[in-house]
Amino acid sequence: MLQALIVLVLVAVAAAALVLQGRYDGERSARDRSLAAAEAFAHAPGTAFALRSPDPSARLQTPVERAGKASGVDFITVLDKHGVRIADSDPDLIGMKEQGVGRAAAGEAFTETFHGRPTDAVRAVVPVTDASRRVVGMVSAGIQYANLAHVLNRQLPMLLGAAAGALLLATGGTALVSRRLLRQTHGLGPVQMTRMYEHHDAVLHAVREGVLIIGGDGRVLLANDEARRLLNLPADADRRQVTELGLGPALTRLLVSGEAASDEVIPAGDRLLAVNTRLTAPYGGGQGLVATFRDTTELRALSGQAAVARGRLSFLYEAGMRIGTTLDMRRTAEELSEVAVPRMADFVTVELLDSVLRGEEPTGAVRQMRRTALRESRAGHPLQPVGDLIRFVVADTPMVAALHRGKAVLVPDLHTAQDWRAQDPQGARQALDYGIRSLITVPLRARGVVLGMVNFWRSADSPRFEEEDVAVAEELVARAAVAIDNARRYSREHAMAVTLQRSLLPVGLPEQDALEVASRYLPAQSGVGGDWFDVIPLSGFRVALVVGDVVGHGLQAAVTMGRLRTAVLNFSSLDLAPDELLGHLDEMVTRLDSQTAHADDDHAPLTGATCLYAIYDPVGGHCTFARAGHIAPAMADAEGRVALPDLPLSPPLGVGGHPFETGELDLPEGSRLVLFTDGLIENRGRDIDEGLELLRSTIARAGETPEETCRALMTMLPEHPSDDVALLVARTRLLDPSRVAAWDVPFDVTAVSRTRSELGRRLTDWGLEEQAFTTELILSELLTNAIRYGAAPVRVRILLGRTLVCEVSDGSNTSPRLRRAATTDEGGRGLFLVSQFADSWGVRYAAKGKVIWAEQTLGRVPEPDMSVLFDEIAF
Repeated sequence: MLQALIVLVLVAVAAAALVLQGRYDGERSARDRSLAAAEAFAHAPGTAFALRSPDPSARLQTPVERAGKASGVDFITVLDKHGVRIADSDPDLIGMKEQGVGRAAAGEAFTETFHGRPTDAVRAVVPVTDASRRVVGMVSAGIQYANLAHVLNRQLPMLLGAAAGALLLATGGTALVSRRLLRQTHGLGPVQMTRMYEHHDAVLHAVREGVLIIGGDGRVLLANDEARRLLNLPADADRRQVTELGLGPALTRLLVSGEAASDEVIPAGDRLLAVNTRLTAPYGGGQGLVATFRDTTELRALSGQAAVARGRLSFLYEAGMRIGTTLDMRRTAEELSEVAVPRMADFVTVELLDSVLRGEEPTGAVRQMRRTALRESRAGHPLQPVGDLIRFVVADTPMVAALHRGKAVLVPDLHTAQDWRAQDPQGARQALDYGIRSLITVPLRARGVVLGMVNFWRSADSPRFEEEDVAVAEELVARAAVAIDNARRYSREHAMAVTLQRSLLPVGLPEQDALEVASRYLPAQSGVGGDWFDVIPLSGFRVALVVGDVVGHGLQAAVTMGRLRTAVLNFSSLDLAPDELLGHLDEMVTRLDSQTAHADDDHAPLTGATCLYAIYDPVGGHCTFARAGHIAPAMADAEGRVALPDLPLSPPLGVGGHPFETGELDLPEGSRLVLFTDGLIENRGRDIDEGLELLRSTIARAGETPEETCRALMTMLPEHPSDDVALLVARTRLLDPSRVAAWDVPFDVTAVSRTRSELGRRLTDWGLEEQAFTTELILSELLTNAIRYGAAPVRVRILLGRTLVCEVSDGSNTSPRLRRAATTDEGGRGLFLVSQFADSWGVRYAAKGKVIWAEQTLGRVPEPDMSVLFDEIAF
């Protein structure tokens, strides 16, 4: 369209030029014809003569008309020398004055385009002179503009037709040329062609990747600047055969083969090129090949460094995952050595301060350390074994230098280094003979304090240590140092917590006749907990068995356990029933939790603690249980049959709002009662049902003694238990009925003497004549108080075991109290006398009434305070 528009403009301009040229040529022709006619008439021999005649008009009018017709001009006018028409082709104009002829009157002939009356015309004015060259008149001849336009109008259709033909011819030619160009450029328009050439120039000069186009005949069709630089091509490489360019056998073979390749690394001179080749067909017309080249020399070096860096990061990441998996310092040191061998060193030794191994704060004395871990890639090395004491006494060894500087020291070649031999020349010589040749020694530091030393050794089979290895070694040791310091601090706190907890647990089991007892306590691997047990002798040869568990771990749990155990001991001294004791314990926990909630400290609440409290009576084998959220005990009879009795379960301590219930069992003699915490039967790999089934089978297979049962049950636990375990195994005994004497006493004071006489006879039968007086006195006082101040029924029971127990029960809940009677009082001295003669005495309450008891040690008669006793007797 642009070309057609240009052609149109050109044709229009040409047509206009032709019109103007025709007009110009017409005017020029008119001027020439007018001038010729005027001169011919003016110079005619009779013109001057006629002008001097008396009537020039008559003589000249006819010749003028004849001359005008003959000459082809529109008009011929004869003027006198003043410009007045004398003769004219138009007779009507005779006598009129002609304008603009002054120049001719002056003797000058001229032509002009005249605009005026009588009409516009192209005219010529020529002076008429006589023989003496004087102007006697003028002749004007011309052609009117109207006649000139008529001529041009006749020529205009031909001009316009020619212009139209030229326009059509030019448009058709343009279309044909454009079509041929599009066919030759595969349909690309001017914009696409421009972009293609810009890309072509970019590929040739700007792209930083070599491009080489090879024809099907093996000749180079195109090589950009980068390809010429990378391949060192000669200046006349274009149109030359690839085999003539000296590219090397590998690269030449690849380019000549015509096969596709992707990122094939081929040496070219001192470079490594990544070559990609693709066939040009069907994209580039004929058969050919396009090859691209990238210089990978520096990239290969950088990728190698990156691979090394990635390997080191991967190594450190793996080390972070494998070091410090346990809170054991020795194991952590071993993990450090296991990670480093063989990936970083052939031999690794780890030394720790003895104070660190004991869990104490490290001291500034680093002159000697204990070898804690050693890892080797092959046996037979001369390094000192684990457990040896390593001393640093020579100031210029690499180890001492590392300790003083607080950073790693590198010894690349031990053969040339002399300072490290000063400590032990013979050992150094043995190490060199063995093949150890390179060393990095790193102080093991945490929180700015030295904990130990780590040495990395390489043998002759491995490359020497370099500076880059030092950073990796320091990072590895720094991570291990944090883990070891955490393990040290944990060991210290764990030891403190275990010591505290063991001090709060029973040191030894009390002596009693009702049960044969064995116990175990095993703290958790990750920290002590709040599990506890207790065996508490009660009055009447009864024994209380207690097992409890406090939520949480650590010192707080141990302290909480101690508080609960103390509370149970205090409440048991009141000789309360199991449900009543747990009720008081629950109230105490609730009260303590409410105080903790208003305090500013962050103590954990006690709510959630569990407890199992059981009282066993050897007289008849009756056992009463109450449990607050705790697991029920297991029971095995003498034949090995195991049962898990269904005892009432109450909420854990501190929940509140729920009464505690009791359960009762009659246990045959020789039965084993197993009380335990949940750590025995439950862990990460075993649920509680599986644990109970395993418990049942283990108890059935175990021996009859409590100690054998404890040993068997301990085999259920994993190597590193996640929770602490408290275990109490008791085998029941029954008091021989022959050692029990009981009487129902009428509610009458006169019955006291009869009961005392029967007691004397029973003591004689038991061979306790020495105890008769004091026992009868105690019984007399207790029985008299029961009849005087209590309520029916009254009952007396005497129990003989390792001690002698006298019990008097009545139906009243009134609590007796010991007091010092005044001299004016008539009574009030009975309990005082009992306290003087009995080793211990007390009161316990039953469902109906109470029991007052007194206990005496066999074979020993108490010596009361005689002065006080005489005062009472004197009264």
